[in-house]
Amino acid sequence: MKYRVSRAVAGPFLHLLWRPQITGGEHIPLAGGAILASNHLSLVDSIFLPLSLARPVTFAAKSEYFTGGRSPGQRFAALYLRATKQLSVERAGTRAAQETLQAALDLLKAGELFGIYPEGTRSPDGRLYRGRTGIGWLALASGLPVIPVAMVGTDRVLPPGRSIPTLHRVGILVGKPLTFDGYQAKGPAARARRLVTDEVMQAIQALSGQEYVPMYASVRKDELSDKAGPEDR
Repeated sequence: MKYRVSRAVAGPFLHLLWRPQITGGEHIPLAGGAILASNHLSLVDSIFLPLSLARPVTFAAKSEYFTGGRSPGQRFAALYLRATKQLSVERAGTRAAQETLQAALDLLKAGELFGIYPEGTRSPDGRLYRGRTGIGWLALASGLPVIPVAMVGTDRVLPPGRSIPTLHRVGILVGKPLTFDGYQAKGPAARARRLVTDEVMQAIQALSGQEYVPMYASVRKDELSDKAGPEDR
């Protein structure tokens, strides 16, 4: 109920200002569990995608998003995430990551849609980075299809480091579902998870057209932070 109210209030406002356009929405099932795997350009990815779908979808978002910030944009995002019961994630530690995946698996088994950013964090420069194998674990553990998604233009609406959104049209491209029957037999479990993850990232790249970088986005962020002088941080 709370989700529907939030959608009814925020949806028309966001559509009027940013005119999000979804292509390939027919690939999302009308019922039953499925995993939406998206690139991650901006905090507002977790707002525009759920509001553009006919069904509720739960995303995992880092816990600090839920507390909001000083800017109106950050406060609105925090309010929306709390109202629509998005999944708050503590990013520190392997145990926290596994607990998040288990919570996602429980949602999927209950027939819900779950959204995940395989890169693990926002792209620091608009390129597509190597996927974390949590998506592989979730796909293999659930046996459910993975639907690749490409967000376009959200980094222009609210780039990393900005607090006030700007007006820019948003595009959402949804690809055909991917299934991974038989991947469990492709060697050790870690290798199967990596194969699934790489295939998902290839599908996202085919939709988004982003340059692919064979390293983790978090590593790239650390590199950029190390290069920045104290006055840039």
